[in-house]
Amino acid sequence: MKQLQDAYIVAATRTPIGKAGRGAFRSMRPDDLLVAALQGALRQVPTLDPKAIEDAVIGCAMPEAEQGLNMARLAVMLAGLPHSVGGVTVNRFCASGLTAIQMAADRIRVGEADLMIAGGAESMSLVPMSGHKPSFNPAVFEKDENLGLAYGMGMTAEKVAQQWKVSREAQDAFALASHEKALKAQAAGEFADEITPIEVVERLPNLAEGSVTVRTRSVSLDEGPRADTTLAGLAKLKPAFAAPKDPSGQATGLGSVTAGNSSQTSDGAGALILASEAAIKTHGLTPLARFVGYANKGVPPEIMGIGPIEAIPAVLQRAGLTQDQLDWIELNEAFAAQSLAVLDTLKLDPAKVNPLGGAIALGHPLGATGAIRAATVIHALRRHQLKYGMVTMCIGTGQGAAGIFERV
Repeated sequence: MKQLQDAYIVAATRTPIGKAGRGAFRSMRPDDLLVAALQGALRQVPTLDPKAIEDAVIGCAMPEAEQGLNMARLAVMLAGLPHSVGGVTVNRFCASGLTAIQMAADRIRVGEADLMIAGGAESMSLVPMSGHKPSFNPAVFEKDENLGLAYGMGMTAEKVAQQWKVSREAQDAFALASHEKALKAQAAGEFADEITPIEVVERLPNLAEGSVTVRTRSVSLDEGPRADTTLAGLAKLKPAFAAPKDPSGQATGLGSVTAGNSSQTSDGAGALILASEAAIKTHGLTPLARFVGYANKGVPPEIMGIGPIEAIPAVLQRAGLTQDQLDWIELNEAFAAQSLAVLDTLKLDPAKVNPLGGAIALGHPLGATGAIRAATVIHALRRHQLKYGMVTMCIGTGQGAAGIFERV
């Protein structure tokens, strides 16, 4: 049997994350965001001949409309890569970007490729949650055990908060900490290495002169972190989803999941270039990290937020590592309720989890998040001279994913 070879990340970057609907990228196509990320990644490897790249695997949670038509291949061409570079778009909802990295790494590890692109892109401004025309199979509603497949994400967070006894106060405190850490990280320039700034062109009508004013500005910071976030302000927000009910159908009290303790809807993209050891030597590349392993596990759809509780131990076992060997954990903050449930159940070290803030402050552009957070952890490991980092998240319809990276 042929021995598996290692897959290394030789470039990792992302766009800033924009606020959906009102941010800098509200009118920018997701494939254009992806093009910018791809070109940013290629600039990190100036000695690499792009013709040597085999394929691009790109994650997208809602692959339709502006991010449909196999966005991966379109973006590869628009980014100026040779026609020989392929492209495939994959969907595992919130873990699409991380799954793309795993798929690209596996092509290298089994010897089918030496150079691959992986990434993710999502515009929640242009393509809403669940897409423009969601249509569940009617069979989903015929059996109680399948109803969770159709639950809104907020409702699943309420279920987790109820079952894991996560209080509203704890959720709001977690959300505030996310903003505080993100603002501190921005002020310290912690994201500078991983972000590719985006030039945004705005066309504004001048009615008095009957002309259009064209203005270009560079966006280099995530738009989500808010300096005015306070516990008092968070406490004033009303629950955004239905109150959980007991088995008899009676409401058990007010819900606790609000817009303030949930991830922000966002726009963004991320891109990585992966290489075999042979490709690194041939093209004079510098490895940033080794892809150690990946695991995906299913959980009940109605409590999808607990997915990492199953995925993290699984990937650690496969990698032959223990939890205390992890130096940095990017746990996607879909909701404070599920993040706290994961932290408490697995007894994760809070100091190692989202040191730069998470999706509640920074945003969560669905299928792009796995690639974005991978760029964060890879550069953080190098900047702080740490060894092992993890990206993990829950996934709609009841899954959890986790991937481990090692600084080299």
